[in-house]
Amino acid sequence: MNERFVVVDLETTGHSPANSDKIIEIGIVVIENDNIVDEFSTFFNPNKPIPAFVTNLTGITDAEVQNAPLFQDKAAKITALFENSYLVAHNVPFDLGFLNGELYTSGFSELRNPALDTVELARILYPQAPGFKLGQLADYFQITHGEPHRALADAHMTAKLLLTLMQKLRQLPYETIAHMLKLEKGMKSDLNTILSEQYQALAFSSDEHEYMDIYRGLAIKKTTDIKPERQDFHSFFGSFLDEIYEAGGAMEQHMSKYEKRSGQREMSETVFDAFKTKKHALIEAETGTGKTLAYLLPAVYEAITQNKKIVISTYTTQLQSQLLDNEIPLIHQLVSLPFRVALLKGKQHYISLEKFERALASERTENYDVTLTKAMLLVWLTETETGDIDEIQLPSNGYIFYKQISTEKEGAIDPSSPWFSRSYYQRARRKAQQADILITNHALLCTDMFNNYQLLPSYDKAIIDEAHHLEETASKHYGLTLHYVQVQNTLSQIGSTDQDDWLGKLLMNTPLSDDNVFSSEGWDNIFGNTKYEVDDLFRTLFQYVIDQRQKDKSLSDTGRIQYRFDDENEDPEKWGVIKEIVSRLTFYLRDLIHLLSSLKQELESNEIRENHYLEDLNMHTEALQSIIDRMEQLFLTKSEHAEVKWIEMEAYGARNAVYLYSEPTDISTLLANDFFTQKESVVLTSATLSIRNTFSFIQQRLGLTPENVMTTKVNSPFSYQNQVQLMIPDDFPDIRHSSLDEFVAAVCDAIISLAQITDGRMLVLFTSYDMLRKAYYLLRETIDTSLFMLIAQGISSGSRSRLKKNFQTFSQSILLGTSSFWEGVDIPGEDLSCLMIVRLPFQPPNHPVYEAKSNLLKNEGKNPFFELALPNAVIRFKQGFGRLIRSANDRGVVFVCDARVMKARYGKYFTESIPAVPITHDSTYTLMKKVQEWF
Repeated sequence: MNERFVVVDLETTGHSPANSDKIIEIGIVVIENDNIVDEFSTFFNPNKPIPAFVTNLTGITDAEVQNAPLFQDKAAKITALFENSYLVAHNVPFDLGFLNGELYTSGFSELRNPALDTVELARILYPQAPGFKLGQLADYFQITHGEPHRALADAHMTAKLLLTLMQKLRQLPYETIAHMLKLEKGMKSDLNTILSEQYQALAFSSDEHEYMDIYRGLAIKKTTDIKPERQDFHSFFGSFLDEIYEAGGAMEQHMSKYEKRSGQREMSETVFDAFKTKKHALIEAETGTGKTLAYLLPAVYEAITQNKKIVISTYTTQLQSQLLDNEIPLIHQLVSLPFRVALLKGKQHYISLEKFERALASERTENYDVTLTKAMLLVWLTETETGDIDEIQLPSNGYIFYKQISTEKEGAIDPSSPWFSRSYYQRARRKAQQADILITNHALLCTDMFNNYQLLPSYDKAIIDEAHHLEETASKHYGLTLHYVQVQNTLSQIGSTDQDDWLGKLLMNTPLSDDNVFSSEGWDNIFGNTKYEVDDLFRTLFQYVIDQRQKDKSLSDTGRIQYRFDDENEDPEKWGVIKEIVSRLTFYLRDLIHLLSSLKQELESNEIRENHYLEDLNMHTEALQSIIDRMEQLFLTKSEHAEVKWIEMEAYGARNAVYLYSEPTDISTLLANDFFTQKESVVLTSATLSIRNTFSFIQQRLGLTPENVMTTKVNSPFSYQNQVQLMIPDDFPDIRHSSLDEFVAAVCDAIISLAQITDGRMLVLFTSYDMLRKAYYLLRETIDTSLFMLIAQGISSGSRSRLKKNFQTFSQSILLGTSSFWEGVDIPGEDLSCLMIVRLPFQPPNHPVYEAKSNLLKNEGKNPFFELALPNAVIRFKQGFGRLIRSANDRGVVFVCDARVMKARYGKYFTESIPAVPITHDSTYTLMKKVQEWF
């Protein structure tokens, strides 16, 4: 049986046989002994019209199936093909569901074959693949195919994919196969026979995996740290750059179609000057400058010539990957000098092998996502050199499981422990110590700063890329967060004295002395009271905010209600009740810590064999103490510095889905004292730092003194005058004097008109989730959805990157986005031809952080609008504007629906902060004609 695989792919009139959808085409490919030996395909007449979107996707028309056989005419032949074989499909439930539905209707027995799902197998065996759709995997494995979304072509692709997957499965170590056999029952694919045969074959094989480290049943890829030889390097920086940037230099030799950009060299020289003069620098490098390469060259030069570590910090993991995968290898080619680069992230990014080994040994019944995650991790460990979970895409619930087995959940490991020498996090720290260039992220940089520089290796010079996010990240790290799920998860991980919980298992293994104060009954009583008070607190907070917000029902751009409570005088009586609950809760939590301390004494005196219980106990105690500390800071004590505290909750969510936050109102003094005065030179760069060619706003926000800061603006090499048209209608309803519905209707009319001119390819940026939602539902009623794919953040399912991929997959798409879509979304080329900015991106005046910062500025005699609201909006506007032109060949229109950009006295702050482009301010009708002519 295991030598015959029958691969099937179907094209259908829809997604569900239960909704009377029918098969319109079948493709079958037969594999025997690792060779494709047969194929079969045919159209079927579904006896119903084929929907337009299916025809668009597959190219199959009603005319092509009109004279095709009915399914029942071919049912016997299809059933015969599947005899004594595995049934294979890319998403088995879909294809098997349709086949069995048609067979049942035709009077045939349903297929009961063992099944293999190539989606599942690909996720397990190639966890580092960029995606698991058939087309993505075909590209990844360079599988050639005919027409995509046609049954036989897709069946052939799936067959070739299966052969690749089986080959990979046969290469897995014995230990990995043994674990996968235990997990097999929880999978969709019937792998038992295949895995058992492989297990038996390996059991009697003498072959050892020379590249694997086998420890406690885990097969882990061996890694060796190669230390490059140090070489003396003497060269003036100017001649060093000449050899790279100038005619006949390294850039010309190693980069195809290299064009010299004067701004790139200018930026390199500015970074070098900042390092040499021991000054800080603010460098705005517009799109297309090549800033990453521009700052890496002086960083490497400084590290090699001065033997000093340079830290490079980014905000997104996407930029870190770009640095490691693209820019650093190019620098190695350009410089031809040995230098060491390391990446260091926070503990939560690295898997703990000890925790994972214990999770595999657990006999608890897991849900499908956890089973799949365990299988993926087993294979990944045979390949990864970093143990960084960002290398793979886990299923959604898999991340919840992963959090329990990350290094963050470990206690302090004894350096003599075999786990310590295998720890990915410790290995990353060792590499960071040895590195010349250390890449990290703003979060870890700020955590290090906040913890007196105990986490990162010591450094004097740093480059902060995506620097417009530094203030926000630092504020979060000097502040705190607490929410219901976080608290309940902390308690659930400890559990009651029930034998299935962590505490119950600990008590089974720990004989208690007669004088120990711990009692199961006492613990369960206090534990129950604690959980009750947690629930009561968050439900009371939810109701309190609802009561206070009856007058103001506006939502944030994420669709949440936000309520500031740092000086709570609105309803002292009800707030007093909340503080009483907090006090009771902290007492109960202290009682739990006291009882855990008595168990800790028992473990230490008994020298219990299961030492991990002691590690876990310390971790749980610290987690409970952290909750107490945060509760007290939020509700019971005054901070030394000015701060803002607020509550966020889902408007339509669970009544305890409440999030508590606090942040410093002004981070500038903290950054000045804790960072900029501590470091010799910090270079901050981004495409959006200046406002009307001045850096004063960002300097003030970050606490940089003008006398110790160099500032440079590096202009884009792109020809914005020829590549972009900025359009502003003068006949839109004024949102201040007309209804929101009128304004949204005008926006939707403009979207439809522009989409017809540009064939979709539109990104529409909103400042409010409420407005986005209104626009989406109005568009869905008025636009031809068979022509245009409408995708909306927060409504269409999927992450930001998934929505972006969907947008690029369909030729005529309109993507509605808010918040995170204003930056970091690159859609180059013809995929994006029109960017619409619905409103100027001012923060809502009632946003808790903005409100608190405004009050602080007012108290200092300053104007909050010009000192805070306007600069933030301009920087956000620049980020949004930057989504359109990503290369020298891009062309497009920026359509701004907000006439304030032309009519308000502050409008020029926006237009004079972006590259100079032609601006047209006219009627919507005239603008549409101009757009049509321009394209």
